Amino acid sequence: ALLFIPFLESTWLLAGLFFMLGMFGGMLIVPLNALIQFNASDDRLGTVLAGSNWVQNVVMLAFLMLTVVFAATGTDSYGLFAILAVVALVGTVYTIMRLPYSLVRYTIAFLFAGWYRIDVQGFRNIPAQGSVLMLGNHISWLDWAFAAIASPRPIHFVMFRDFYQRWYIKWFLDIFGVIPISMRESRAALKQINELLKAGEMVCLFPEGSMSRNGQLGEFKRGYEQVTVGVEGVILPFYLRGLWGSRFSRSSSKLRMMRKGGLRRDIIVSFGETIPISSHADEVKRRVFNLSIDAWEQHSQSLDPLPLAWMRAVKKTGSNLCLADYRNRESFTGRQALARAIRLSRFIGSHSSEQNIAILLPTGSLGIMTNMAAMLLGRTVVNLDINDTAERLSAQLSRAQIKTVYTSQTFLDRLEGRGIDLAPLRNQSTVLDLDAAQAGKAMRAGLALRIAVRLLPARWLYLLSGQSVSINDPAAILFPADHKPAARGVVLTHRNIMANIRQVSNVLNMQEDDVFISSMPLHEAYGLTATSLLPLVEGMPLVCHPDPNDALNIARAIARYKVTVYCGRSSYLSRLVDNRKVRPMLLDSLRLVIAGSEKLGEDVRDSFKLKFNKDIYEGYGTTETTPVASVNLPDRIDTNTWHFQLGNKPGTVGMPLPGSNFRIVDPDTLRDLPTGETGLILIGGTQVMQGYLDEPDLTADAIVHSDNRRWYKSRDYGSLDEDGFLTIADHNSGSL
Repeated sequence: ALLFIPFLESTWLLAGLFFMLGMFGGMLIVPLNALIQFNASDDRLGTVLAGSNWVQNVVMLAFLMLTVVFAATGTDSYGLFAILAVVALVGTVYTIMRLPYSLVRYTIAFLFAGWYRIDVQGFRNIPAQGSVLMLGNHISWLDWAFAAIASPRPIHFVMFRDFYQRWYIKWFLDIFGVIPISMRESRAALKQINELLKAGEMVCLFPEGSMSRNGQLGEFKRGYEQVTVGVEGVILPFYLRGLWGSRFSRSSSKLRMMRKGGLRRDIIVSFGETIPISSHADEVKRRVFNLSIDAWEQHSQSLDPLPLAWMRAVKKTGSNLCLADYRNRESFTGRQALARAIRLSRFIGSHSSEQNIAILLPTGSLGIMTNMAAMLLGRTVVNLDINDTAERLSAQLSRAQIKTVYTSQTFLDRLEGRGIDLAPLRNQSTVLDLDAAQAGKAMRAGLALRIAVRLLPARWLYLLSGQSVSINDPAAILFPADHKPAARGVVLTHRNIMANIRQVSNVLNMQEDDVFISSMPLHEAYGLTATSLLPLVEGMPLVCHPDPNDALNIARAIARYKVTVYCGRSSYLSRLVDNRKVRPMLLDSLRLVIAGSEKLGEDVRDSFKLKFNKDIYEGYGTTETTPVASVNLPDRIDTNTWHFQLGNKPGTVGMPLPGSNFRIVDPDTLRDLPTGETGLILIGGTQVMQGYLDEPDLTADAIVHSDNRRWYKSRDYGSLDEDGFLTIADHNSGSL
């Protein structure tokens, strides 16, 4: 711009060049000023800024005087602009030579901006000076790039030598000061890292040793402790969220398709407070899990409400099987199920104006679609447990201010045939029969609705057929059977449920052929979130059977629909083992069997393995955590590096989900206990409930606020091992 300005006469071209001069000058000067302010120590920041401003003013004054000299001598401006161009060029070359890392980092950030929206949490936790060892999760091939973009300080990354030595990337990695390491020859690399840290540099390594193969944190190797000997510095824990499910991760192709959406992928880089460089691996891992809570809290705010998320899934898988009811021999594609739910929502909207909608239906296509229909109206669903006593049901209806109960006459007849008295329910509320409603004209699929479901974008369809809600609005109220009093309702928001769905499906690493089966009751968080809403929202086929104790028909449903994921209680799994008609081949298609809602018995695990040759992976959670807080996963192995990722420890309930963490505390003081000690379990994460219905004092007592995070005080006791796996001490615990 400086070279061409003197030679142009067009006003518009001159205006364009001056605009370029200002824009590109700002792109050089603004980052440099930011780097000056970041790298200057707090006690010298004022001096450094004053010195910088003094130099700038001296140079500006010098050029002003030079301009006066040119004017006084009658010299034209061509020479002045030539001098300015040379000064700018020399200054730029000098800056690049002194700060090559900053230029490359700046360029990478500029290039990535088209595909990724990067947000940095805890930026002020990055030390501006001194020795820093960065330790965090390793989720994709691009982790180093996003860590570099997020940090203004140069970072020396540790990388496997096999990747480093590739000729087309080695030169580029050298700019970043990458340290190659191999499993066979690590001594020299460890010594180099130690020397860099002693020199006050910033080094990043991934203590898992290899990229995650299930989206979960792997074992933190203790090798990093060797490089801290004699170093006076700190550890900076960090967590990366958003790259699992990208093409640069080791996630499945199905999960990549599920996580594809929008023009740019949201990436969160979260830095925690520094800890002593002598900290052990278990402490570092707990800090990283805590940072995952922060990252997921922010990410969950951008999620869609449940009905809109389902509509988006239908748009991707509309003609595929969405919902099958094994007992009623019904099946629906995604478009058919969505159209049915929209028609049900119109029926509910015309009969109920209250916010809370009660549903008394078994786990089946009608029950699940009715839940979605009520949520589509922006209402809060309350699934009732018919096995509750009349007193408990009455208290729940009163507390939730229920005026209308939606059910099925066929289901009511079945209940009355079992001797269940429905008079209290009818006396306290209006009971509406959805069977009769479905037979009416209002429930028939009109041509306009079918066209709208097929052609309209999900957002438009949601605006036309539903009531928009905030992600933080209540979606469901659950009354746990083990809670006293009976009317203690747990309020779960759309954000709670959506976040828990994403957490679970991420670590399960959904496959192309995955099919879920749902038999858990809808009035339980386990049945509502994990086995019903999750497959719908994630676009996975769902097979329903209302009776979880009917082992033979559940096994037949698994065989007929090639079900791959089955979640149930230990007692339900034992019935599959005990039933002699349930032959092993009926369960051949299963790849994941997950137990929750009660403690998994060792005899059940062993006998299930013996009969079906299938492992049972135990999970843990509570209604107040939506419910899943942790789960064991299949072990994984990388055949290129022979790195083994431990996912399952029988006898434990697994590690916390990404976006969650456990704290083991003294029940009286809530002080954190050392690794291995048994204490009260606190559960943190974005899936922690909004609170108890109309009981703020009880909510305040159940939720602990610490380090700007919310922790639910469970009623369970347990201990954490060095890898972060939770063992429940109370044999009555382990419920989802």
